[in-house]
Amino acid sequence: MRPELFRKIKRLQDGEDFDLDLVIEYLTEKRAGYTFTDKVYWRRNKVERQVAVAFVLDMSASTDEEIEKRKQKYAADTSGDDPRYYQGLAERKTDAGPPKRIIDLEKDSMVLLIGALEAIGDDYGIYGFSGYGRDNVEFYVLKDLAEPLSDVVKRRIDKMEPIRSTRMGPAIRHATAKLAEHDAKVRILFLVSDGRPQDHGYGRDRTEREYAINDTHQALMEAKRKGIVPFCLTVDREGHEYLGQMCEDVGYEILGDIESLPSRLPTLYRRLTE
Repeated sequence: MRPELFRKIKRLQDGEDFDLDLVIEYLTEKRAGYTFTDKVYWRRNKVERQVAVAFVLDMSASTDEEIEKRKQKYAADTSGDDPRYYQGLAERKTDAGPPKRIIDLEKDSMVLLIGALEAIGDDYGIYGFSGYGRDNVEFYVLKDLAEPLSDVVKRRIDKMEPIRSTRMGPAIRHATAKLAEHDAKVRILFLVSDGRPQDHGYGRDRTEREYAINDTHQALMEAKRKGIVPFCLTVDREGHEYLGQMCEDVGYEILGDIESLPSRLPTLYRRLTE
């Protein structure tokens, strides 16, 4: 993904030097009596990659769910699969430490991306969000856009923990404001979540979803109108039920295999910035 420092531009009226192939083509066409062009020079143009991205990570309580338990839950809802496979998953033991959770996969993803982004030179910010109600929206700055990578940033990411609810709208708007103030040709807002927006005050109870989805959709449209490219990635297999409405005119993807999140995120980032 790292761009070349210089790119050769051909077929120019003047430049650094002749392009031998174009000179031969020019002489051949001239002697044959065809219409010819005298644009036989080339020069090098400096290429600068100006990309800024804000990763907005779900830190709601549901990200505390263990990966194996989520697999078992999906397995129970899936017909036609071999139950012995899922029984094996449930019985599998590990000596590598505590069970891996959704939020741990988010951390793994950020570790991989940081290495790539530092090598490429793109500006990036990493933010977490949670909260409880419209008067208690929590937005955590793990790394700001203009902040250099440091041990402090690494410790912040390491200390990410599930907290409360999933109020996406304010987090998207705040990350949008940060990107809007940042000078870059390409600006991307990358939302990573494990489910639909859900919070106290989004309706009479937590089962209502209309206001939450519409508010999030509006926040994504506001980002788009400011020249920012929003993209939503979820590990919720039931995401099609609400993402079509929430991400209308916005790119999104649903990961069927939750454990592919660390490898899939860099691939999507590359696609968005090409």
